[in-house]
Amino acid sequence: MPMNKQILLRSRPEGMPTVDHFEFREVPVSDPAEGQVVVRSLYLSVDPYMRGRMNESKSYVPPYKLDEPISGGIVGEVVSSRSEQFETGDKVLGMLGWQLYNTVDASAVRKVDEDLAPLSAYLSVLGLTGMTAYFGLLDIGKPQEGETVVVSGAAGAVGMMVGQIAKLKGARVVGIAGSDEKTAYLEKELGFDAAVNYKTADNLDEAIAKACPDGVDVYYDNVGGRISDTVMKQLNDHARIPLCGAISSYNSTDGDLGPRIQPQLIKTRSLIQGFVLSDYASRFHEAGADLGKWLSEGKLKYEETIVEGFDNVPKAFLELFKGTNLGKMLVKVSEADGE
Repeated sequence: MPMNKQILLRSRPEGMPTVDHFEFREVPVSDPAEGQVVVRSLYLSVDPYMRGRMNESKSYVPPYKLDEPISGGIVGEVVSSRSEQFETGDKVLGMLGWQLYNTVDASAVRKVDEDLAPLSAYLSVLGLTGMTAYFGLLDIGKPQEGETVVVSGAAGAVGMMVGQIAKLKGARVVGIAGSDEKTAYLEKELGFDAAVNYKTADNLDEAIAKACPDGVDVYYDNVGGRISDTVMKQLNDHARIPLCGAISSYNSTDGDLGPRIQPQLIKTRSLIQGFVLSDYASRFHEAGADLGKWLSEGKLKYEETIVEGFDNVPKAFLELFKGTNLGKMLVKVSEADGE
């Protein structure tokens, strides 16, 4: 077995992280005990929520520990097994360490079917990304036919799934993104009814009002900040706001002050609800079945921005905050046997 390579959190960032906050280390691969498997990483997910776990503060998940491997979603291949559940060559998914090899209990991973979809899809449309879109939109947003659904971060991994699912439910969908290429993709490839480039709009209030002539019934918020301040002005009575993320403030050091939204929420009797995917763990099978069905029927499209090489994992993570990716940001760290 070759040496294992890990990526550790070296120090806690204030503001935007840099590559200096990460450290690479080589260690031996741990032999599996009874009931364990060794998983070689194939695809590794980088996600905005990881930025919050780098802070030492109370949240819905514990912060990353210093001098220990960062963890996240990984699709890998079993290369050694002492569990009856898995054989060498099985492809699996789990929340694992940023390592080339993870030695874990068999219960920490689940088998995935590479004949159903490409392996990378289990970290995007068929994984946590797709499920986040599914539950946030359908459970909290509850879009009805003919309503207007607005999605911020619409060209990101979650946003593009939200928009497509909303279209499947008969809604009118408006996406907000940060480049003309992204807004064109949303309209021409994914069938969004309108898209707004928040970076180039001369007047963002006017641009969003024009894109939403009948107001906003559901606002799926991935971004927060100035964009959300603007969308809030267009809320219809009894609007629903699934609060998924606030990437605009994740690296802020100034407190991210903005307009007070309470009067607008009271006036429109709107619901705003934050959520995390683990709230829906008992219903993952439901989302997986629907997403898999829609994907197989050609009703869902997905995009991935794939960076090559384990050494580029920190750089790929940092690119998330520049908005360079279209769809899910992944790092391919090795090839599966037989490829």
